[in-house]
Formats: sequence, structure tokens, C-alpha cells
Amino acid sequence: MNVEFARFALAGGLAAAVNILSRWLLSSFVRFEIAVVIAYLIGMITAFILTRQFVFERSDRHVRSEATRFALVNLVALAQVWIVSVGLAEWVLPWLGIVWQKDLMAHAIGVISPIATSYFGHKKFTFG
Repeated sequence: MNVEFARFALAGGLAAAVNILSRWLLSSFVRFEIAVVIAYLIGMITAFILTRQFVFERSDRHVRSEATRFALVNLVALAQVWIVSVGLAEWVLPWLGIVWQKDLMAHAIGVISPIATSYFGHKKFTFG
């Protein structure tokens, strides 16, 4: 594993923790499916700041352009996170008889699922 990917994974891990914690808090106020999306946006802002600061070399683009590209890559990842999280929470885990903390487990797995695609998307498109 190269150092850049390790930094990306660490920054992503911190952003994922923010994502999961905010989803847990939001779930007290809104449905799980909506909380996943809102929490993803909060985590995405955290990830952009950390990734831009600590992972990739600065591109020649303006920060607004990088943020737009970051958001586009993360729209793809959001679809993946939502499908995995909701699919696990609503169908797979209950089918397996897992109900204790199913939302937390499903969301954690969902948040982790796009790490490779996001890394390459940001390396080549956002900051490349």
C-alpha cells in the first residue's frame, strides 16, 4: 500500500466517523434513509477538507473547481453508500436474522464500500 492511499484511508476514516456519528444523531429526528444522505453530505465536506489538505498534491484548479469535482465523484459514491446501507439494513441483515444495531452495521459497511473507486476518482479527476 502506498503512503498516499494510506493518507486517503486515514482521512476517509475520520470523515466516515463524522458521517456515522452524524447519521446516528440525525436518526433521532429523521428516517434512516434520509439521515444516511444528510450524514453523507456532512462527511463529504469533512473528507474534502482533509483530502485536499493532507492527501493529494494541489491541482492547478481553483478550490471551487476541485470542490465541484469532489462532489461529482462523491455523488457516485453516495449512490453506492445508499444502496449498500439501505439494502443491508432493510433486507440482507433482517434476512440473516441480524436485528441488533442493524442500522449501524449497515451504514458502517456502506460508508466503507466506495474506498477504492473514490480514491481513484479523486486522484485522477478531482486533484489530478
